[in-house]
Amino acid sequence: MEFSHKPVMLCETIEALGIRPDGIYVDGTVGGAGHSLEIAKRLSAGRLFAFDRDPDAIAAAAERLKGYNATIINGNFDTMREALKAYGVFSVDGVLLDLGVSSYQLDNASRGFSYRQDAPLDMRMEKAGVSAADIVNSYSKEELIRVFREYGEERFAEKIANRITEKRQERRITGTVELAQIIASCMPAALRRDGNPARRCFQALRIEVNGELKSLDKGLDEAFELLKPGGVLAVITFHSLEDRAVKQKFKEFCTGCTCPPDFPVCVCGKKPAGELALKKPVTASERELEENQRSRSAKLRAVRKI
Repeated sequence: MEFSHKPVMLCETIEALGIRPDGIYVDGTVGGAGHSLEIAKRLSAGRLFAFDRDPDAIAAAAERLKGYNATIINGNFDTMREALKAYGVFSVDGVLLDLGVSSYQLDNASRGFSYRQDAPLDMRMEKAGVSAADIVNSYSKEELIRVFREYGEERFAEKIANRITEKRQERRITGTVELAQIIASCMPAALRRDGNPARRCFQALRIEVNGELKSLDKGLDEAFELLKPGGVLAVITFHSLEDRAVKQKFKEFCTGCTCPPDFPVCVCGKKPAGELALKKPVTASERELEENQRSRSAKLRAVRKI
């Protein structure tokens, strides 16, 4: 199956980054190279560094970016500063992070990300390490409740965790549809009619398997540290947990004095390190929503280094 991914808010993202032909840019989540290709097309003396954890994405990006000033790096974006040192790069003009799971990963049943197609319960972006099946079959009931509540905001987390621990005593849970059916059996009928009831738990498992929120926190710091003055960090999120983390981190970058309000003068001396490049998050246009339903939950935020 070809690695394809329709880039979300492509024009808005490129505009926010303000690509300079001689600039150095990083795409921390190259995926199907949709955004990367448009960045690379705008470079002459500049260079693009594109990261991804998924070996399938790396192979596809290398093919699509052939002939451009682009370097493809198989690695997570939360290690970008160290990785770029090997190329003599210590500062960049812009960084893009397009978070979440790609269309290819969702549509390729064998990757085990989707509850819509039967496949081994996997969800590993790097195709290595602990899988979703390992978590479902080895985590304690309390650990499963934590994962479903914290990363899926699932209000039936306890009931679902109880049912999973009961079912796995009979036999190991190994399939996506099997798990989705177990989750659905814990839901009231009304909720089973309102979209797929497994969505939140599958999101939670994917985040836990890949350590996504931990990577995001470190990756945002890494990206902002890399920026030159005037450089832009643009981030596309797809669910409230990601967006909340990005919003809070951007607030930290843009906050100056932290002295108590009753201090007559500032004694901390802290100055804002950044300013919002987009005053409000950008969402997909009506036209894009019609063409790509997966853009419906997307939000684009951007911060500029001072």
